[in-house]
Amino acid sequence: MILDAYAGAGGWDQGARMLGLPTVGLEKWHDACITAVKAGHPRIRCDVATYPTAPFVGRVTGYIASPPCQAFSPAGKRAGEQDKERVHQLIDDYAAGGNDPGDGWADDRSHHAAQPVRWIRDLRPPWAALEQVPPVLDLWQHIGDVLRGWGYSVWTGILNAADYGVPQTRRRAILIASRVRPVFQPETTHEQNPPASALFGARFPWVSMAQALGWTGIDGPARTVCGARSPRWAYGQGSSYATGWTLETENRTETSAGRLPYRRSVDRPAPTVVSNAGRWELHAGERGNATVRSLDEPAATVLCSRPGNLTWKTKEASRQVGISEAAVLQSFPADYPWHGTKTSQFLQVANAVPPVLATAIVAAAAGVGASRQFGVAA
Repeated sequence: MILDAYAGAGGWDQGARMLGLPTVGLEKWHDACITAVKAGHPRIRCDVATYPTAPFVGRVTGYIASPPCQAFSPAGKRAGEQDKERVHQLIDDYAAGGNDPGDGWADDRSHHAAQPVRWIRDLRPPWAALEQVPPVLDLWQHIGDVLRGWGYSVWTGILNAADYGVPQTRRRAILIASRVRPVFQPETTHEQNPPASALFGARFPWVSMAQALGWTGIDGPARTVCGARSPRWAYGQGSSYATGWTLETENRTETSAGRLPYRRSVDRPAPTVVSNAGRWELHAGERGNATVRSLDEPAATVLCSRPGNLTWKTKEASRQVGISEAAVLQSFPADYPWHGTKTSQFLQVANAVPPVLATAIVAAAAGVGASRQFGVAA
């Protein structure tokens, strides 16, 4: 069986299921456990940091972990950055045989990023895969160095979910390790603008929101981006999460040199450029923290602190995104059996690993095949 630590509502489990691989999840959150069990994914409700590893020794064929991201997420307070040095030290302590995470953390969730070392040390699974927000990449690289010392082949890096068929440009730090085969970055299956002339190895275009939701008649409205703390890719800043950056879009003025960039610093209201006022767009976030995407694009990273953070809007109307629509944008089935209050359900969606991305990662780690089609295993 594959052991899924911090398993949540079942993103990794769904991805493994597409490959025909069974999982058992460890999760503390009650609502997420109920959701997963209703979807057919077994759960042990526990605190991963204190649960014993002994019951799983010799029984695990793979190990997956997505520790809580809130301590390091750009969407939060990022108190975990104050704990980074201690987390690095805890990685070494666990590698040397320690078991105590200690206390006095700036964010009580920070130490969970080191927990995979304790589990992999004790279980020695044939392969492992870890997922977190991009600022945790240096911790994954440190863990990778530890695993290489234990005989694992390791790959670490940042993956964009849209490059694997998820209708969302969600970027995540990934670690893939195996002690039975060499591992590499999962081969991408989609790209934003695949060349029409490619004869071999051609990739599919990114899956748009309209495609994922089955909405038709999209003729390509202008892209609009608003906000002060949306993911950095929305503003062309690569993987940088520094502050003081500038929003760029296009204005409605043509010159002999072409369209001119419209720049506005983030301490002012962001402009909105829409070529067709009757078109639906997804507004993710609220107030100054919004990212806006038209339906012929993938969604921005789904970050849901409250259900109202995702809203379909036009110039004339707006409506809140339903849980099934938000789930589809994460590549879950539309009928996935979410449990709990509306707020809880949206949080479960936002915190999950997109199953289609999970399929690509697990396939690379376990050495099994996956389809290049959105949401379908080979």
